[in-house]
Amino acid sequence: MFILGIETSCDETSVAVLKENPPSRPPSPKATEGHSKASEGQETIKVLSNIVSSQIKIHSPFGGVVPSLAAREHEKNLAPVFKKALVKAKTKMADIDLVAVTQGPGLEIALWKGIHFAEDIAKLWNKPFIPVNHLEGHIFSNWLKPVGEFSNSNLQFSKKIFPALNLIVSGGHTQLVLMSNHGKYKLIGETMDDAAGEAFDKVAKMMNLGYPGGPVVSLRAAKIKNQKSKIKIEFPRPMINSGNYNFSFSGLKTSVLYKLREFEEKKIKLDENLINQICREFQQAVIDVLVKKTVSAAKNFKAKSIFLSGGVSANKLLRKTLEKEAKKMGVAYSQPDFQYTGDNAAMIALAGFYKFKNKGAKKLKEIKAEPNLKIKSW
Repeated sequence: MFILGIETSCDETSVAVLKENPPSRPPSPKATEGHSKASEGQETIKVLSNIVSSQIKIHSPFGGVVPSLAAREHEKNLAPVFKKALVKAKTKMADIDLVAVTQGPGLEIALWKGIHFAEDIAKLWNKPFIPVNHLEGHIFSNWLKPVGEFSNSNLQFSKKIFPALNLIVSGGHTQLVLMSNHGKYKLIGETMDDAAGEAFDKVAKMMNLGYPGGPVVSLRAAKIKNQKSKIKIEFPRPMINSGNYNFSFSGLKTSVLYKLREFEEKKIKLDENLINQICREFQQAVIDVLVKKTVSAAKNFKAKSIFLSGGVSANKLLRKTLEKEAKKMGVAYSQPDFQYTGDNAAMIALAGFYKFKNKGAKKLKEIKAEPNLKIKSW
């Protein structure tokens, strides 16, 4: 089976082609343990292509994504990215068995571009067409291997990983989702205001560090590792002891703003070292909250594994810290390959594949963009 994925939820235009290799015989208990390698008797997935056209340079001057510009670029880039994905995969639309597209959440004007394009090609080649929740795609990014490599994707037979606790952290979302099986989700916590990635972007913008903020703040934070400063900087850990699994990063962002104003009033020069120190302390505050909430939820819900995903999952300190805590708890830990941390169509294709196997494709007329789509079971 060949699956075509299309992603246009924000500012990345992406098209991917995945290939399913069904098991040659029913999976044995031994064969289904773990998911790092493909084993005989197991269904495997191979990413044949995953083309991503980024719009960072276009939105960078604005310090964030401009919806109208994002939609314009999607419309311009979808056709060439689609063609490039098919060429890279050495396949054609006649070979495709399923078209999966992001339905939401995301920017409505951007989502529609992908949906309309997917509708057109599905109708033209008479292919099944299925909508995918963008957040579910991020969860499934944990099952993807680099382009050209096979990965064991059929974890529905493995009872060792469920319940799995998913920490989804991106520019638009920060959520804790409990997963009892493929397609079985329960939202147990989310941000009450800014998402973690959004807070990174805004803090970077305050100091004119560039966009997106996550990578540059992380890079700056790492530079101060062995440096000392006479100026002590501390930021709050919002809702870290709230007793629930929700997040809030707006207050933390405001604390950084007040600290910058304080420096300005006291005529303290914002030199490179001070900027690096602010980045380090801010990043540490975010990670402390994310990790403590995740660990607490994992213990409370008796999770057998912890999955990290989303754009902020590329943060090396977050990956290292969460993996360390999971190891302490004795639970399995998974994080996506770096190339799948951001928005991409491969994760949409894989999530769509599983949804199709369990639910089937929807009729074209039933699909519409849902910018505030919630993750739910199917």
